Amino acid sequence: MRRSSLRRGALAAAAAILGASLAGAVAYAQPAGDAAKGEAAFNDQCSQCHTIGGMNQGPDLAGVVGRKAGTSADFPYTPAMKASGLTWTPANLEKFLANSQAMVPGTAMSVSVASAAERAGIVAYLAKQKAH
Repeated sequence: MRRSSLRRGALAAAAAILGASLAGAVAYAQPAGDAAKGEAAFNDQCSQCHTIGGMNQGPDLAGVVGRKAGTSADFPYTPAMKASGLTWTPANLEKFLANSQAMVPGTAMSVSVASAAERAGIVAYLAKQKAH
């Protein structure tokens, strides 16, 4: 009985993943960082240029996890960001927050969040922000 329950669970998970892939969306697990602390760090360090659900000096970050870099509508990205070929996975966001210029030379954004825990928190917070 347990084996059949596991099999049904595995089939359901595979169907969900396949369905998301077919719809063009990739589901990412919620990053392990502290999203509440990440929100505070976002408000302190990122909100001067970025918003969740609107434009500012930087692009809207609602729904950024899973989005291809340089593709948010109505934002004038640098050629470097447009050509980066990145998708904003949690791992790529964390790496970008560690040293944006090293990851995308020529980007207009210059950020270096030294604390790994703070980067993880910001990424966890951003992962919860859905596109509007």
